[in-house]
Amino acid sequence: MHSKTFLPFVVAISILTASLFPFTANATSWVYSFVVWDEHIYVISKETVTDIDKKIGKVTAYSDMESYGGNFSNVYPKGTKYYSIKDVDPMIAIAVQDENGQFIKANRDGEYTYKEDFTQYIYRGLGIFAIVLLGFIFFSKTRRN
Repeated sequence: MHSKTFLPFVVAISILTASLFPFTANATSWVYSFVVWDEHIYVISKETVTDIDKKIGKVTAYSDMESYGGNFSNVYPKGTKYYSIKDVDPMIAIAVQDENGQFIKANRDGEYTYKEDFTQYIYRGLGIFAIVLLGFIFFSKTRRN
């Protein structure tokens, strides 16, 4: 393989790869501590509750830097359990069991509207296709020479 043709190919692939998979840090600034359950945000209060009814869910994803789908929390780790509170409609509030075993009241704030950006996958797929195509063209031309 000729170094004259190989170096431009490597540079082109490097630039294309860097544009498709940028090394940037995402950070989100949260206004309050929350959990997501049943596609709704519940803001964590300072109030503890003792009249627990039954388990209704658990945290499935945690991050203090970016948003996720599902039963997401920006404060509680994955696996933290959610409970209904006796005589309180879960559409109003739920309880979250903390690491000390206490039940903390979380008040419903609104709908959680997280949606994954599927266009990023489309662009990455097209970019990967372009890399493969460039590789194919490059290597077929170098074989002929």
